[in-house]
Amino acid sequence: MTDLAITFDDVTAAARRLEPVAHRTPVLRSQTFDELVGATVLFKMESLQRGGAFKFRGAYNSVSQLGEQQRARGVVAFSSGNHAQAVAFASRLLGVPATIVMPADAPASKRAATEGYGATVRTYDRYTEDRRAIAAQIAEQTGAHLIPPYDDPAIMAGQGTAGLELLDETGPLDVVVAPVGGGGLLSGVAVATRAMSPDAEIYGVEPEAGNDAQRSLRDGAIVTIDTPQTIADGAQTQFLGEHTFPVLQALLSGIVTVTDQQLVDQMRFFAARMKQVVEPTGALAAAALLAGKLDIAGKRVGVIVSGGNIDLNRFAALISD
Repeated sequence: MTDLAITFDDVTAAARRLEPVAHRTPVLRSQTFDELVGATVLFKMESLQRGGAFKFRGAYNSVSQLGEQQRARGVVAFSSGNHAQAVAFASRLLGVPATIVMPADAPASKRAATEGYGATVRTYDRYTEDRRAIAAQIAEQTGAHLIPPYDDPAIMAGQGTAGLELLDETGPLDVVVAPVGGGGLLSGVAVATRAMSPDAEIYGVEPEAGNDAQRSLRDGAIVTIDTPQTIADGAQTQFLGEHTFPVLQALLSGIVTVTDQQLVDQMRFFAARMKQVVEPTGALAAAALLAGKLDIAGKRVGVIVSGGNIDLNRFAALISD
């Protein structure tokens, strides 16, 4: 793995930076879920992380490594919500000005939280405007440091600490499953898993409507798609990153997809049986198990539940349909 963007040493270094500030989120079990899927499933509940998602890990790891002069110039990020909140929150903790480029249709709760952390929000139309170009222009005009949502070694290493904590608590696993949008979380978790549980199978899960990662691994090159129409707003990415793709190529066992209805089914299970509010993107990995997309019979399976940031009215409407 020496030629990849990050190593396990990068993940452990990120863990040391995060130890004083990040929650060590719980690993939960459900006997009912185990019986439904025929496996022992351990849920790493990043929905209970500070800021409501795993994204805080990468954001803090990135912002905390900036020098004094760069911190004074601030940071800029682009995100549909969770990375936005994470960068805003990490920046507030570290006293760094933050500007966040968010889609105009981002969940109201995510925008409100981002602004509540003190960030300036610049909106755009996710279907007609280029968020990267907007953020790059802001960075050029202000001197702010650009923090990508996933394609950055500091982000990837920070996200990988979720996998490190999972395996530190559970010991070796047979299978580890995590959501994939741009690949920051999955690549970091894959690096941690391969180091701590070398024989484990590692799978990513993405929305059926946006299977660019699955197609990229199949074709051996990054595939670009139109913005997918899915309730999993955190996985509405159009392509994998230049840093994340090689990691996934090298370490993954495969990628599977789930439908929006399967995401709702999983969200409903989390709420009804485990009393957990999980956003659609956060339910991706678990939904693949419930829908029978992976052969896990009799295995010990670790699942990253990546986030819980969803407007409660929206949540209620989805699970009551």
